[in-house]
Amino acid sequence: MTQSHPRISKAVIPAAGLGTRFLPATKATPKEMLPVVDKPAIQYVVEEAVSAGLDDVLMVTGRNKRPLEDHFDRNYELESALEKKGDAERLAKVQESSDLATMHYVRQGDPRGLGHAVLCAAPHVGDEPFAVLLGDDLIDPRDPLLQRMIDVQEQYGGSVVALMEVAPQQIHLYGCAAVEPTQDADVVKVSGLVEKPDPADAPSNYAIIGRYVLDPHVFGILRTTEPGRGGEIQLTDALQQLAADEKVGGPVHGVVFKGRRYDTGDRGDYLRAIVRLACEREDLGPDFRTWLRSYVAEEMDER
Repeated sequence: MTQSHPRISKAVIPAAGLGTRFLPATKATPKEMLPVVDKPAIQYVVEEAVSAGLDDVLMVTGRNKRPLEDHFDRNYELESALEKKGDAERLAKVQESSDLATMHYVRQGDPRGLGHAVLCAAPHVGDEPFAVLLGDDLIDPRDPLLQRMIDVQEQYGGSVVALMEVAPQQIHLYGCAAVEPTQDADVVKVSGLVEKPDPADAPSNYAIIGRYVLDPHVFGILRTTEPGRGGEIQLTDALQQLAADEKVGGPVHGVVFKGRRYDTGDRGDYLRAIVRLACEREDLGPDFRTWLRSYVAEEMDER
């Protein structure tokens, strides 16, 4: 039965990570600003939040992350130069990021894990349910995962995580969920969670990917959560407590995602994401696909 729950209006995007997997590129450039074709990865994430109706966005940043704020701010000098040149197309692209959403920023300070980064959002979020979007996972806009998660949270209350089936040998790279079926084919009830388990100990092959819709009771749990795996405050540990005791903040459900996801946190997947997205662009795709076929054919011939 559909229940009545507060409407979600705010999105939180943790963006304080050091980006060590992309060194030396991220020595002076935030990993979230690395381009995916011709837009920084972080802009895709903000666009996803806005498309789901969440235009109040809090970004949790850290040192050397000022370019994130600059990207979503106005650049009057550049806009003026483009306007004088009559370059309306590029002017629109420059203004697009500054007009996307109402942006807010808070610094995490010490890099103490995803759970601590989410806790930094508590003063802004207050007592409302809210969404968390991680910048490493880009979800294709044709597969509205976040909107589905919001719908599920409004139906069941509590919190909702995004889940994806992975090969058993890959589950140690993710948070993992123990699940029970529901009346909805793409929705499961989460009975337990564990962060990056050994494959032999994993309760399932359902991995948590970087989208969450959270009940605000998670803040109270995070305040008392001890550092876990890697010496960091893990969001997964707080969600495990919510799943174990529904009286605290409602149940935890999972939306099983089978759509298009681009993992930009890994160098190989980052390159594959660029190729996929470039191939699908109307302005770039035809020529790029022709070149790509020719390149692959040449490589095969040489081997």
